[in-house]
Amino acid sequence: MKIHNPFRLGFIAALGVGLAIMLLQGVQTLSSVLLYVGTALFISLGLDPVVSWFERRGLPRWAAVLISIVGVLGAFAAILVIVLPTVIDQISQLVRRITYLLNRSSWQNDIEAWVEQTFPNLDFPVVIQAINDWLTSNIFSISESVVNITVSVANGLFGGLIILILTIYLTASTPALKSAIYQVVPASKRDGFVNIAEQITDSVGYYVMGQVTLAAINGILSAVFLTIIGAPFPMVLAVVAFIGSMIPLVGTITGSAIIVLLCLLPDVGSTTTAIIAAAWYLVYMQIEAYVLNPRIMSRAVSVPGGVVVVAALSGGALLGLLGALIAIPVAASVLIIYRQVLIPRMNAR
Repeated sequence: MKIHNPFRLGFIAALGVGLAIMLLQGVQTLSSVLLYVGTALFISLGLDPVVSWFERRGLPRWAAVLISIVGVLGAFAAILVIVLPTVIDQISQLVRRITYLLNRSSWQNDIEAWVEQTFPNLDFPVVIQAINDWLTSNIFSISESVVNITVSVANGLFGGLIILILTIYLTASTPALKSAIYQVVPASKRDGFVNIAEQITDSVGYYVMGQVTLAAINGILSAVFLTIIGAPFPMVLAVVAFIGSMIPLVGTITGSAIIVLLCLLPDVGSTTTAIIAAAWYLVYMQIEAYVLNPRIMSRAVSVPGGVVVVAALSGGALLGLLGALIAIPVAASVLIIYRQVLIPRMNAR
């Protein structure tokens, strides 16, 4: 191909590259805003089945949205009022217990004796001195890290407020937003597009509600069972179980492992308690996998196990905890498109 004006071609190519770089920088700058919008959209789709249920009972959209939002906020506030004082008290006890264990006069001697017995060639006092020197030389960076953590917490609270406002707006205007998007699609393909889009939004909504339900069941049962067996700080451990169950695939296993390890704390826990808790969570995970999950998630699109693993790992690597939460609904949406759009189109050729 003969190039008549290489200067103009190079100039246009440079403009294209510059525009692409500007767009990428703009997306990076707006990453927090896009994350807020994505989170709010995810939550609003999770609330949509509840809102639709109220609408089928004859309530107008605004009343259904109001009841759903107030109900969720009320339940969250009730959990905080009931659980938070107990959790704070038990966390304080946990911190005091750990502080007591660290301040005991004998623990350093016990560790030193164990190290000298296990590693006879290791000069333990030199190691301790090196650790103290490192802490002394890095005190400013540690302080800066504490300040950064405080700023991150403040930003997280602000982000939570923004997400709440966006969730209310998106939940209230979901039908209007869907209608506006559907109007962009050509009329000849609109019915098929609407059908697939409704399946995707319904699948995401049922998945969110199902995951929250599973987490609530695990949290409530954990609180009851751990209190019965006399586990240390049962309300704290129940919160760990609830948060862990919100993470698909590995959340329940991770939360259960943390709970079992905390049951081994000296003076407050015991090996027997940890073994009983481990047996309980082994049984519960089987019941959750083969009884609760199929029934609660029956209206969501099933995703093969291999796809679940890849989706959860990829989402967690890209967006952290949020990415792991939304990875499976996204994978389910891709499967719907694959099964109902791509495969029929390939078979029609």
